[in-house]
Amino acid sequence: MRVIEINRNQIYWKKLIDFSKKCSWKPGKNLANRMELGDFKENEQIFVAMNDEDIAGFCVFEENGYIPPELDYHPFINLVFVDEKFRGQRISERLIDAALEYGRRLKLEKVYLKSEHRGLYEKYGFKKIAEFTPIVGLADQLFEKEL
Repeated sequence: MRVIEINRNQIYWKKLIDFSKKCSWKPGKNLANRMELGDFKENEQIFVAMNDEDIAGFCVFEENGYIPPELDYHPFINLVFVDEKFRGQRISERLIDAALEYGRRLKLEKVYLKSEHRGLYEKYGFKKIAEFTPIVGLADQLFEKEL
């Protein structure tokens, strides 16, 4: 299993679009739409977990976490997803680690993550800093991690 950074010029770009369109998780379909539109800012990055040539999961490092405007935090590790057949192999952790390393390369001090899952991201060193009413999806907690 390896985690790679992908961009529009790589062969895995189209493969991730196809994977995301068929994804069992609705936000995956939103990622496919964003990829097709090229809706990413300069320092935003997609990470993909690859099992040989199969996509096992993905996450996105992005500026906007789609949280209420009064919570002025950024950047985010967002859209963390692992395909059902690959779960239980710590792939989420590998994706998050790759995104955290990317944040360090950008010389950031902190990154944020939102989730509806209780007790999951704390084991990766994130600290819950707020609860909120979701704008999109189910995520209602905001987490922070110092780099």
